[in-house]
Amino acid sequence: MQPTTILLLIAGYFITLMLVSYFTGKGGSNDDFFKASKQSPWYLVAFGMIGASLSGVTFISVPGWVEASQFSYFQVVLGYTLGYAVIGLVLLPLYYKLNLTSIYAYLGGRFGINSYKTGASFFLLSRVVGASFRLYLVANVLQLLVFDSMNVPFWVTVTITILLIWLYTFKSGIKTIVWTDTLQTLFMLTALGVAIYFLSSDLGLTPGSFFNFIAESDMSQMFFFEDWKSKDFFFKQFISGAFIAIVMTGLDQDMMQKNLTCRTLKDAQKNMFWFTIVLTIVNLIFLALGVLLTVYARNNGIEASKDDLFPFIATQSGLGFGIAICFILGLIAAAYSSADSALTALTTSFSIDILEIEKKYTAAKQIVIRKRIHIAASLLIILVIIGFKYIIADESVIAKLFVFAGYTYGPLLGLYAFGLFTKWNVKDKIVPLVCVAAPILAYTISELTLKYLDFEFGFFILILNGLLTFLGLVSIRTQKN
Repeated sequence: MQPTTILLLIAGYFITLMLVSYFTGKGGSNDDFFKASKQSPWYLVAFGMIGASLSGVTFISVPGWVEASQFSYFQVVLGYTLGYAVIGLVLLPLYYKLNLTSIYAYLGGRFGINSYKTGASFFLLSRVVGASFRLYLVANVLQLLVFDSMNVPFWVTVTITILLIWLYTFKSGIKTIVWTDTLQTLFMLTALGVAIYFLSSDLGLTPGSFFNFIAESDMSQMFFFEDWKSKDFFFKQFISGAFIAIVMTGLDQDMMQKNLTCRTLKDAQKNMFWFTIVLTIVNLIFLALGVLLTVYARNNGIEASKDDLFPFIATQSGLGFGIAICFILGLIAAAYSSADSALTALTTSFSIDILEIEKKYTAAKQIVIRKRIHIAASLLIILVIIGFKYIIADESVIAKLFVFAGYTYGPLLGLYAFGLFTKWNVKDKIVPLVCVAAPILAYTISELTLKYLDFEFGFFILILNGLLTFLGLVSIRTQKN
């Protein structure tokens, strides 16, 4: 596919998003930007959240991960279902009862201002790095496919990408994103279906033989019970998946901000229910795609692997112009669907949690400050992505993302667990020290157990980190409420 063709696709896609932004962005109040005035249809939120949850990481990394890790990732996905149930039954009722704009305001009411700021700060760190991980992956692919041949530097590619996202979100934020994410999810899932169709046809598979082909593949082993020390051990993966879902969705302002735009708690819970079912099925299809891609690569002597596998086959293997177009559209959709909501959530959290603009400024002044923060958040993400260009090696990005999340979301897990399941107060001024010490101690323990016991924590590091935070809070507890 020619770079000019890809540029035309990007331009057409961007124009479409701008049109959506124009029709949904009338008004531009802070209530629209932060909560969409609580008027979002639950089914649009559910469908759009699929794209935001999958992102470019799932779109590229999960299929590329199959050759080395088989279907072990699905153990994590099954754990997600338990985590999403906890979100729907425990966390959403709490958030709606308190009528929160930022979910971290709960920590302020429960423990105090330092706990509140600490929780929000860990979210900001988590989301800046997480969103940058995801965008780095997509920007790198676009760089290889388009901009290298045009001698455009990587930093320019990243800057243009963030600028485009900023342009269609700066006015009405989450109100616009609920609609653009729905469109982007549709493009991403269409790309997935088209890729499976073309690859199945090339491999001579019919709809009837497709499932047998996947099931009989040596790459489709899904459950691993043999080695409890391995990072792929079932119970490690399943339990980690449950907690990953809780922290990366239920304790994440980015994902919860969409849920909180639903009209009622009942609508938000319906959203979580259907979102869980569809997301589980879609992840399984992405793993099946990984089998098809790997077999196709072996049959045709293609040496691409991991995060390079899907992009190379879709655009350079000769499967056809249709799959190349759909891949590019799906890739762009993956990039924007995860980044636009992250940018809005960062703006929301910093405005509400750190600067407390709702308490300190008039409505007109709040809008001015919010717009400045939106620009600053965009610049920060650009700098972090460029930094990743020099530190990320060949490991799949999704593995790096989840391991990092274990360290940054662990303190949030410990804080919320302590708040929900105990009646103790804490010495609020010491909470930041506990939350910083826990990840450091968790990392030390994981390195020592790997070195001396040959035990890999893998994604399980999140639970260790959360437990250490919880125990740290117990040690600084005061009287019960």
